[in-house]
Amino acid sequence: MKKIDLFNLKGEKINDVKLNENIFGITPNDKVLYDAIILGRASLRQGTHSTKNRSEVRGGGRKPWRQKGTGHARQGSIRAVQWVGGGRYGTPVPRDYSKKQNRKERQIAIRSAYSHKALENAIIVLEELVLPTPKTKEFIKVLETFNVADKKILLVVKEFDENVILATRNLQNIFLVTPEEISPLDLVGADYMMITKDALEKIEEVLA
Repeated sequence: MKKIDLFNLKGEKINDVKLNENIFGITPNDKVLYDAIILGRASLRQGTHSTKNRSEVRGGGRKPWRQKGTGHARQGSIRAVQWVGGGRYGTPVPRDYSKKQNRKERQIAIRSAYSHKALENAIIVLEELVLPTPKTKEFIKVLETFNVADKKILLVVKEFDENVILATRNLQNIFLVTPEEISPLDLVGADYMMITKDALEKIEEVLA
């Protein structure tokens, strides 16, 4: 099994942690991982974009002028697409962008994402994450200790703590989640995954 350092909040190594090879040591399947990322991005789209075609625009119930003899081009309605205030052609309508992926593929995708993070040495395991106050500067000190203050961090905790929530909510580069909420898109989008030991055990319990 691959070993990784276990740190306290001062950045001091206090032990080693073994990573489960079935989760953090597989050969990543980039095709399945790519499909999972596309699925994740598609699920973020609301699909509520909408415009009106000529049958939905108010007005234009009669011909603006007779067919012949006016010198104008023939027109059937002032709400045709070429008129100002007319309907629109070929523009967006409400739709569902969601995609599907079977359970085995989802499992392979999340394991591939974890394995990529392990290969990149982009996993920081903390013994625990207990902040004395809910101040943002307290958590920034932790980030600076590990030289990741300017990186995108996926912060994984087993359970939400009020001090941690308040200390991280104003940091745009921090995404706080529990093990059950992690998606391949979250992992791929982060430079580092910072995770507590008990959260890591929870992940291995679920996926092993």
